[in-house]
Amino acid sequence: MIISASYKTDIPAFYGRWFSNRLKAGYCKTVNPLNRRVSTVSLRRDDVDGFVFWSKNVEPFLPQLDDVRSKGFPFVLQLTINGYPRALETSVVDAARAIESAHNVASAFGTNVVVWRYDTIVFSSLTTPEFHVDNFSALAAAMKGATNEVVVSFAHVYDKTRRNLNESAARVGFEWSDPSDNSKRALLARLTRIANDNSLRVSVCSQKSYIIDGVSEARCIDASRLSLVAGCRIVAKTKGNRDECLCSESRDIGAYDTCPHGCVYCYAVQNRDLAMSRFRKHDPDSDFLFAPDESHEKADRARMQPGLFDES
Repeated sequence: MIISASYKTDIPAFYGRWFSNRLKAGYCKTVNPLNRRVSTVSLRRDDVDGFVFWSKNVEPFLPQLDDVRSKGFPFVLQLTINGYPRALETSVVDAARAIESAHNVASAFGTNVVVWRYDTIVFSSLTTPEFHVDNFSALAAAMKGATNEVVVSFAHVYDKTRRNLNESAARVGFEWSDPSDNSKRALLARLTRIANDNSLRVSVCSQKSYIIDGVSEARCIDASRLSLVAGCRIVAKTKGNRDECLCSESRDIGAYDTCPHGCVYCYAVQNRDLAMSRFRKHDPDSDFLFAPDESHEKADRARMQPGLFDES
């Protein structure tokens, strides 16, 4: 089984000690946010084909990556670097530091390990199409040589996303919009040309309607890429987490509403106060990243959107 760590939260940035403890123990426990079912997930080498790590700041996790490799696990890093204003990403590490970390990982483990994510693309008075073109161009040039793929997606405006964007817009003083599909495809065409000029191929995550010439559908949890890293074939069936998702089957070991980054477009956090509360209550010695807490059951259920990341 492939282990995802985690599309629900940033384990490398905030929960590295917990991950190390669980890897040493050989298992962790997870809670299904819909039915509160507790599952035990093996992290033993015999049971794990590889890891996919998701992060916006992998720098604190570099020692853990060395440990993961020393134990014989192949891994892929999905590294989001947007370079957005603080109004949209409250406490994300500076893009230059994230890029430096990407090059460090690629130098140590190979360019097939790192996948850059310019994700999620938000349209606002702070991040206009011209902003995205200029910003993406600078980031792509800086990421050249650290990766061979950039994954993009356009913001899914769920109820909680709309609320968080509206609250930030009112507080900071900007406007946001959800433009037409044609406008999004036009921007994507410009970004694709920039990516290609920097030896990057572009893929789109779970948004088939935006596929244009030169762009493929993303497989963020990708058994084929893991196979390249491992040097042997890893077999996993396609089992997406939501509509139009082409990811390989995996088990995610994170927990929603635990990431303190404060990205107002994030699907995985209902609100930052809840995430900060859970972060403060985190016990790195626990079997769970965030242990069952009935006081948060209502928040978990309210946060979930129909069809968004089904749980096993």
